[in-house]
Amino acid sequence: MNSDSARFGGPSKGLSTVLKIAPFAILLAATSPALAQRDDPGLQLNCANDFFRLCAGVDPNSGEADKCMNRNRARLSAECKAAIGDFDKREPGKIKGR
Repeated sequence: MNSDSARFGGPSKGLSTVLKIAPFAILLAATSPALAQRDDPGLQLNCANDFFRLCAGVDPNSGEADKCMNRNRARLSAECKAAIGDFDKREPGKIKGR
């Protein structure tokens, strides 16, 4: 086992940690940094794959992440678009640039 694997509890432990924090990063990128949006499970679940597919390599905590998701709005999955629509109905005006 290499030192990284030992430090993080094995190869799957590191991946598990990444998978746990990824939705929060994606949420920030996909919808803007409003605090209320970070806890929205619908956006986290339904937009994470879109962010990885469309904005790979972009820091999810950057303004560039917002721009990337907005620039690719037409290419978002139906699931992500529906989650954004549901969020907009519950929290009108919280998602910027729409």
